[in-house]
Amino acid sequence: MMDRHHKFESALKVNEGIEPPEQVNTAAVNRLKASRKEILSPEQYVEGILKGDIVMLSKAITLIESALLEHQLTAQAIIAACLPHSGKAVRVGITGVPGAGKSTFIESLGMYLIAKGTKVAVLAIDPSSQRSKGSILGDKTRMERLSVQENAYIRPSAASGTLGGVARKTHETILLCEAAGFDTIIVETVGVGQSETAVHSMVDFFLLLMISGAGDELQGIKRGIMEMADGIAVNKADGDNIIRANRAKAECENALHLFPLPDSGISPRVITCSALENTNIDAVWQMVSAFVTATTENGYFERKRVQQAVQIMYNTINEQLSTHFYQEKKIQHAIPEIEDAIRSNNITSYMAATTLLEKYFKGLKT
Repeated sequence: MMDRHHKFESALKVNEGIEPPEQVNTAAVNRLKASRKEILSPEQYVEGILKGDIVMLSKAITLIESALLEHQLTAQAIIAACLPHSGKAVRVGITGVPGAGKSTFIESLGMYLIAKGTKVAVLAIDPSSQRSKGSILGDKTRMERLSVQENAYIRPSAASGTLGGVARKTHETILLCEAAGFDTIIVETVGVGQSETAVHSMVDFFLLLMISGAGDELQGIKRGIMEMADGIAVNKADGDNIIRANRAKAECENALHLFPLPDSGISPRVITCSALENTNIDAVWQMVSAFVTATTENGYFERKRVQQAVQIMYNTINEQLSTHFYQEKKIQHAIPEIEDAIRSNNITSYMAATTLLEKYFKGLKT
């Protein structure tokens, strides 16, 4: 009988294997991380932008949107160098009530312009998202055809901060896009609200996109925006909706007759179109082109751009003063106590604001 402690040698053997290769290229990842953190010289950014380098343009816009002082100094140097190469594009602002089909319309218009040999940049501005801190331009994934075009650039504008801050950053982004060779800049407002005023302050032509049967509850909103509009396009004029779209066009034209003549000296036109079927998109652009030509001839185009530049200066002053005020340590420490005093009815809101401002200005003197 074989000893139970006797060890049998099996014919099966397991050879030691080699270490499995890493599925991720560590060196490449490290290089990517380094490139993201690296800040180039303003000259390097400018050189890339003037060559039409989209990656370099995007990095420069990211610096503009950054709140870091180091980034802001670099960004301002880039803007100053690009300024002489900007100003040649047509800047078009587009807004509309929810459901008006802005994304589809912008894509249709963008594809039309690209087919004509134009380079198109699409920027979005949505100051309302500062409450939710949510991302903007999320629905731009619907612009699938436009986003893959070589001569198209789609970029959300900074949504944090005040309306003035958003306007300044978007305006500076426009300057960089123009320096990069884009002929048409489309600035879209994501919602209907105060952002229309911000967009109106930085474009040459303000287009209101409308649809028929939007509901009486939107009449007040549309009325305020109609006073700012340089032109109106009634979208979704297709299929069974054509008759309703023509009726909406007539209603808009009647409403516009009640408004005084705009400062441009040109009465806004109303056009029906269908972004879905690409009908009358050319007519909308002809309206924009005719407006730009007419305002260039009567001098309004240049006057408006000068006024916009001055307004951006005031917006920047207000933004930076506000930022400096709330970043002051003494103010940050005093605000909770002041808020409690207001809630306890120990001080009025006006007195509270005056107290904080006095504390702020006193700190500047010391």
